[in-house]
Amino acid sequence: MGTTAAEHYLVTDSAVAADLRVLVLAGGLSYERDVSLRSGRRVLDALRAVGLEAELRDADVALLPALAADPPDAVVIALHGATGEDGSLRGVLDLCGIPYVGCDARASRLAWDKPSAKAVLREAGIPTPDWVALPHDRFSELGAVAVLDRIADRLGLPLMVKPAQGGSGLGAAVVRDAASLPAAMVGCFAYDSTALVERYVPGMDVAVSVIDLGDGPQALPPVEIVPRNGVYDYAARYTAGRTTWHAPARLDPDVAATVADVALAAHTALGLRDLSRVDVIVDSTGQPHVLEVNVSPGMTETSLLPLAVQAAGMDFGRLLGSLVTRAAARLTTP
Repeated sequence: MGTTAAEHYLVTDSAVAADLRVLVLAGGLSYERDVSLRSGRRVLDALRAVGLEAELRDADVALLPALAADPPDAVVIALHGATGEDGSLRGVLDLCGIPYVGCDARASRLAWDKPSAKAVLREAGIPTPDWVALPHDRFSELGAVAVLDRIADRLGLPLMVKPAQGGSGLGAAVVRDAASLPAAMVGCFAYDSTALVERYVPGMDVAVSVIDLGDGPQALPPVEIVPRNGVYDYAARYTAGRTTWHAPARLDPDVAATVADVALAAHTALGLRDLSRVDVIVDSTGQPHVLEVNVSPGMTETSLLPLAVQAAGMDFGRLLGSLVTRAAARLTTP
């Protein structure tokens, strides 16, 4: 397993091949388009700052002709939501023979579907809150009231309701009483046809970014998330002043080491590579519970991976450049 000890947080990033041509993909048509464009612009600036030739492009009908006419040495996927995380775009890049930063299509599909990812985590012995995945059709066919009553009885209250496939806190809600559950389900179904309902675990929200620069996956300093209204929703994530972050998180050193170990285990169990972000709740006993794993983390000025990189004393541009260099090498060394 990768490095977790605090003294190894500060890593030396590998050499950046300055002659590489990099394409940054951002935008797309998901609900997270605006956030993706912000991520893409920041990645673009960071790559150019370390001397790489980089271009920003949307994932639209002009993309494949452009790739065929002038293929880049590597791609950085700054797309969020389904376009960047469900594995489909990665599969297309594989067909085109163009390497990219991040995990392959299979692992991306697995991590994108939260119920499937949680099942893999549970099988690997990694703690994750109890859950049920409920498609909208079954919800209607079986009778909403009866289903919701059974969910509340089985999992208890409070509950977290969120789309089975989605990010940025869109469609997610904490349900503290049974009367609020129907509205939360309706709000969730507005973003996805399947709702993930899981037992709500009170505690500290922590994000652990994992990177691999060639010596195995390594957990960066955990980032503690303190939303002003108590819920880390879309507004809290991307609106200045709505959230306070502590990097590193205010954790006992032994707990921090455990959190890092769990994040690395999740990254490995899902078959990820290069980088990921593992979202965790640390309960009052110091036990971490993995909520989900993101294979295309946000790169905006309020995003968690850049905060972790800064806390580790690393240069964001050189880190990205090192990941691009490693990805480009996979063209001849799969």
